[in-house]
This record gives sequence, C-alpha cells and structure tokens, in this order.
Amino acid sequence: MLLKDFYSVLNSSEENGKHFTQIEINRKHDIYKGHFPGRPVTPGVILMNLFKEEAERRCACKLQFVRGSNVKFMAVVDPNSDAILNLETEIMEEDQEIKLKGIAKNSAGISLKINSFYKKI
Repeated sequence: MLLKDFYSVLNSSEENGKHFTQIEINRKHDIYKGHFPGRPVTPGVILMNLFKEEAERRCACKLQFVRGSNVKFMAVVDPNSDAILNLETEIMEEDQEIKLKGIAKNSAGISLKINSFYKKI
C-alpha cells in the first residue's frame, strides 16, 4: 500500500470477469492535512494508485505502472462527503503486461475512469 492506513477494503467479489471492490477511505489520513485543509480532496495520483493496488491483489504480484491510455477524472473525491468508494475493474494479462480497465464510483457518481498498463516486477 502506497499510503499506510489510507483505506480499508470492506468487501470484494468477482462476477463474469469483472472485479468489484468496496473501500472506505480514512477521512483522518495525514494526506488531507495538506490536500486541502478544510476542504479535503483525494489526489488523482492516489486514485490511480488504488487501481494498481487492486490489480496487485487480483494478480498476487507486484506491479509497476507503465502507461495510461485513457484517464478521466470525472469528479472530486471528498472523504467527508462520502468515504465509500466502489472500484469496478477488468484485468487482462497479455504477455508480461497487465491491462486494467476501471471505474471508481461513490454515491455522487463516477469519479474516475481509467485504462492503464502495468508490468510485473
């Protein structure tokens, strides 16, 4: 985990090749002291890293981000408004590369859409 105690996994399942993971973000994490005091916003790079960590859990291996072919930040993730985040992922392995297609949602709607590639390390 990139940030210790940043989130906890509430539940996780798989259906028809799609993975569903519900996490709860730690509203009191130190990252929000600087990003931003009084109006916490989850940094985009941290949201992207959630998907890397999800792929690592599913593949049972360590991964390194190679590239993102399509990354769209749709809405701010404010842990004080909604600390629950639902990750939907499709993970495919091609040669030595892991391809991930994901969506992060909270009660307000879609926060992030991502297509990313990783290599095993």
